[in-house]
Amino acid sequence: MPIHRKRSNNKHEGEVQKLSTLLTFFLALIVFVLLVTVGGTVTYYALTLDLPGIDALKDYRPSIASRVYDENNALIDEFFLEDRKVVRIAEVPKIVCYAFVAAEDSRFYQHTGLDMQSIFRAMLKNVGAGHIVQGGSTITQQVAKMMYLSPEKKYTRKVKEAILAYKIDKYLSKDEILNLYLNQIYLGHGTYGIESAALGYFGKSAKDLKLPEAAMLAGLPKAPSNYSPFLHYEKAKQRQIYVLTRMMEDGYISQDELAKASAAPLKLRPIKPKDKVAAYFVETIRRYVQEKYGADVLYKEGLSIYTTLNLSAQKYARDAVEKGLVELEDREKYKHGLVQGALFCMDVKTGAIRAMVGGRDFNKSEFNRATQSRRQPGSAFKPLIYTAAFDKGLNPSSRFVDSPISLEDPSQEGGLWKPKNFDEKFMGPITMRTALVQSRNIVTIKILQEIGVDYAVSYAMNMGITSPLSRTLSLALGVSGVTLQELVQAYGVLANGGKKVTPYFIKKIVDRTGNVFEETKVQSEQVIDPRIAFMTTYVMQDVVISGTGTRVKSIGRPIAAKTGTTNDMRDAWFIGSTPSLITGVWVGFDQEASLGNQEVGGKAAAPVWLYFMEKFLQNMPVESFPAPEGIVFVKVNSKTGQPSESGTLSEAFLANAQPSERPNDLTEEKEDLFR
Repeated sequence: MPIHRKRSNNKHEGEVQKLSTLLTFFLALIVFVLLVTVGGTVTYYALTLDLPGIDALKDYRPSIASRVYDENNALIDEFFLEDRKVVRIAEVPKIVCYAFVAAEDSRFYQHTGLDMQSIFRAMLKNVGAGHIVQGGSTITQQVAKMMYLSPEKKYTRKVKEAILAYKIDKYLSKDEILNLYLNQIYLGHGTYGIESAALGYFGKSAKDLKLPEAAMLAGLPKAPSNYSPFLHYEKAKQRQIYVLTRMMEDGYISQDELAKASAAPLKLRPIKPKDKVAAYFVETIRRYVQEKYGADVLYKEGLSIYTTLNLSAQKYARDAVEKGLVELEDREKYKHGLVQGALFCMDVKTGAIRAMVGGRDFNKSEFNRATQSRRQPGSAFKPLIYTAAFDKGLNPSSRFVDSPISLEDPSQEGGLWKPKNFDEKFMGPITMRTALVQSRNIVTIKILQEIGVDYAVSYAMNMGITSPLSRTLSLALGVSGVTLQELVQAYGVLANGGKKVTPYFIKKIVDRTGNVFEETKVQSEQVIDPRIAFMTTYVMQDVVISGTGTRVKSIGRPIAAKTGTTNDMRDAWFIGSTPSLITGVWVGFDQEASLGNQEVGGKAAAPVWLYFMEKFLQNMPVESFPAPEGIVFVKVNSKTGQPSESGTLSEAFLANAQPSERPNDLTEEKEDLFR
């Protein structure tokens, strides 16, 4: 019994408190009316002294979401503190306005900011019910509270609210007040304003709302959670019918329209998490804009951020990475989700980033493996060394001896370094073409010693590598960590006729008024001879035809590519390009463990590249790499590299440095250096 008595007392106290609040509100309004009627009192001036000016309401600038668009102006994502999209009242159907007026403030078009008639009526109903069943605030008062006042429950705040509402009604037209209200009001599920709510609940703009939808939304301000059609559909329907009834009673709709709207099903948008198909790309954008312009501008000022991303390509990239990694995990009997991958796709001519995958799940790891992770590129670094060698006078037919070598190991006093080829075999004298296509380690080391390590390092940096590079012969084996983005940019120089472009993500940023914050201009620089770039690209096409990259041969178009694999198969790479598009793929564990026996670049990474590029290129024309002026093609013996009329290989040479009848081999004298 004592427990029952205590609950009864609590309930009684609660009802008394509610009635006390209502009476306080009523008394505050009486005070306001007296103050306005009497006018000029000290109290009135004291209350209005710290009230904000309402002039700014004419230039309404609410906090609105910044939106990120792809290259075709498709929406990718949004940044906001409040999910608000502003819509002009002139674009909102009148039936929507009438629904909110009927539900929230039936005498809106008659009163002057305060509705004493409604306040008295509400008070009588609440006293009769013993608790608050009806409020007395007008839409104008709600605007005053939302725009200027804190939610504190004090009579002084209610008086200030009333004063502001009265001033707002004098200063703005009814449509201007509705414009503020419909754009500012919270309507549940994180949506602010009628436009965001229409999109959130029905997947359509406010300008396309029909009567049943308008009535449902108009029922939400009283209690958005309680009347959410997603959470409490029956309650939402009851509230909708209440709004429709009020609209009929106020003459906005007929009895027949009420009946039809009540019976019409609400076609709600499926409530589900947004598909973050470009999470790593969007995070790159977010960090850049916030660092440059500040969080307030990013989250409140409604920027339109136009990016280079192709949304369809991004979806292909995400799916390709997942498919390739699952296949690898199934081969090696790993639990799904353990192996990581990254993909970076760039327009060769401009540097515009078309797709980027920084990992498998952004929610689990925000670390971007495409732009932030430095991993050993292995053999994927070799094309840069070969290009440097071609620029120093060697050519694809120059021959080196693929044989065992023994060099002083600078990391061990008195020790020796005895590098090996991947297959631990040696092919004897071979051309540079064969060495690159078959990814021979030993020959690449000899080439690097021939041209000089410092020269090769400078050359790679000139092509876009910014990470620190080892200044030892081990550079030939790709021991220095680089990012996938760097490697793609450097390869892009080869595909772009020797021109280096700067990768970029943002085309243009515009604020809510149309003012352009920034606009990217394509930066292109001729960093190597176009003839040299073509020679390497010409050889790299053979990687796909007969070398380590045959896994992607089925794409059926010219591709210049190179695989990469590091010691113990910790990192697998595949970089390949057409004349217009270049894509790089990396696969590995974050903790740098072995991917598994024989999980080389051509097996672990190449399938991901293929799955992505065959989709992205499916409707694009087939392109060939054009030979620049100053390149000649000579038939040569594929084994010796010497000119031969019966040769099966048409090799590319500089016009002023064609091969002679004598083999251009590494001399025996130089070969002795490796013994």
